[in-house]
Amino acid sequence: MVNFRAFARHAGQRERWLAPALALIVGPASRNLAFVITPGKAGTEGGSSPGSASLATQVGRIAAPLRQQVLDVLRQAILTFHYKPGQRLIERELVDEIGVSRTTIREVLRELAAEGLVKTIPQKGAVVVVPSAQEAIELYELRATLEALAVRRFVEQASDAQVAELRAAVERLADVVADGGGILAMLKAKDRFYDVLLRGCGNRSVHSTLASLQARVSLLRATSLSQANRSEHALDEIRAIMTAIADRNAEAAVRACTYHIEQAKRAGLEGLASSTELRL
Repeated sequence: MVNFRAFARHAGQRERWLAPALALIVGPASRNLAFVITPGKAGTEGGSSPGSASLATQVGRIAAPLRQQVLDVLRQAILTFHYKPGQRLIERELVDEIGVSRTTIREVLRELAAEGLVKTIPQKGAVVVVPSAQEAIELYELRATLEALAVRRFVEQASDAQVAELRAAVERLADVVADGGGILAMLKAKDRFYDVLLRGCGNRSVHSTLASLQARVSLLRATSLSQANRSEHALDEIRAIMTAIADRNAEAAVRACTYHIEQAKRAGLEGLASSTELRL
């Protein structure tokens, strides 16, 4: 369990007014998350002693942004395997370590359950989801169908400016791989690529369906990328997709997309098998 000294803002958060209270450091060479408090008075959510500022006071006593902060950090902790598949998430420990109310923790755990990252087991409580091989295969099959359609539509109707934006996203992904970025950096760069692709395909149903699967896709993607050399291979595969798109060759782009997902499935299933063996 993470030893939270104070809850922290992750680097990508946009609410600038939260910065004085929160900061998240993710070590680039490690999966460990380190949480630190910036200078200021600490307290607990929902109240403080006279003359001191609670965390809730520092974030303006607005519950939703604080809950979002907790949600973002716990989600990242799951996606980077700080909380491993099958691990219990004990409410009391999270309350003590993060310094927020039990109500907030329960709301966040319910949200993570809705995203498919956590499930509640009777007599055990909340645990990090352990995707089965069959569930993973079904999700990869759905991805293959929807993303192939998105790629085809992108080739057919994306503007030159959108193609250039997609190329920039691929270059950003290449930079992350070259720099040896961690899983979170890779996920962010890949999310950017798919965001441009899905916006440019012009099919809102495809976009919204894949968005609804985002958390589960990210968990499998993180599992796949954790395999040796997978980041480099994934980059090569995405470059092949990009080349076909730039050539406006829909059939080649679909083939490259299908191959990419097949390879991701292979690596993801290997990762799931390895994690299962480690738990036995």
